[in-house]
Amino acid sequence: MRFSLVDRILSIEPKKSITTIKSLSLAEEYLADHFPGFPVMPGVLMLESMVQASGWLMRYSEDFRFSTVLLKQAKAMKFNNFVTPGKSLTVNITVHEWGESQCVMKGKGNIEGKSAVSARLILEQFNLADKNLDLKNNDEKCTAAMKDLFHQLWSGELQGGE
Repeated sequence: MRFSLVDRILSIEPKKSITTIKSLSLAEEYLADHFPGFPVMPGVLMLESMVQASGWLMRYSEDFRFSTVLLKQAKAMKFNNFVTPGKSLTVNITVHEWGESQCVMKGKGNIEGKSAVSARLILEQFNLADKNLDLKNNDEKCTAAMKDLFHQLWSGELQGGE
């Protein structure tokens, strides 16, 4: 099962920032158990929403040359408000430090202008073939799938005239 916690990319500026939105629906399966009678988005999924937004920024900024983007570390996590069904989590990510394989991001999630979550994220980007040449085909499939999904999330101009 794959949780897509970015419904739409509102703005993106390569190697600088991205703003995304995740609208929470009562139809989200995990809400049946988290918590019965008081459904809220789990904190770990709020974090994952910021990680996914950061991943889209990294992929777009690097013209999708890396198949894999993973969270290495989350620091200074703060949870300030609940995300409940019918509300939208607006995620703002800004680049603090951009490296060849690692990026440090500052993330904030807001609901109707009020802080819901914030963190400092360290993400790593790489290709599977860098570790095992037999996985080159997997890199190509993953990159193609990510490009397709990106086109569904972002309607703006793509770099390089894609």
